[in-house]
Amino acid sequence: MEVIQSFTIDHTRLKPGIYVSRQDKGFTTFDLRITEPNKEPAVAPAAMHSMEHLMATWMRNSAVKDDVVYVGPMGCLTGMYVVMTGCYTVGDMRRLTLECLDWMIEQTEVPATTPETCGNYLLHDLPMCKWECCRYKERLENDFHCEYSKLQVVLGDGKVFADA
Repeated sequence: MEVIQSFTIDHTRLKPGIYVSRQDKGFTTFDLRITEPNKEPAVAPAAMHSMEHLMATWMRNSAVKDDVVYVGPMGCLTGMYVVMTGCYTVGDMRRLTLECLDWMIEQTEVPATTPETCGNYLLHDLPMCKWECCRYKERLENDFHCEYSKLQVVLGDGKVFADA
């Protein structure tokens, strides 16, 4: 079985930033890495859930709304994935993300947090979400990273999988 491309990223050298995780079949998957994996705490689940609701709401109401396919958290809770159609660069996504973060920081409530609109409506933390947004915004403005450090993976059958 082939190793999933995202598992070939060296997470010991991955910094907060915005990366192109995958580009194929007319889609671009952006990795919005909020925390430094395995060195900083992951985003708390309630804060990440609020971030998902806010970011998805903004992206699906923005000028690029017709190109937004998916906005959601990484299972490791160190960032968000945004899947887009069309031709978007890391620079485009950085600009959009900064606009989105500005909007998120100003919000006084999280959309869709009722039992009817959310599968886990009690798991939200807007103050912590806003704190994470402020920290991520500062990082995107002052210490921007956008190039993955690749990892060579040896499969169980001895085959080498490297994605340079």
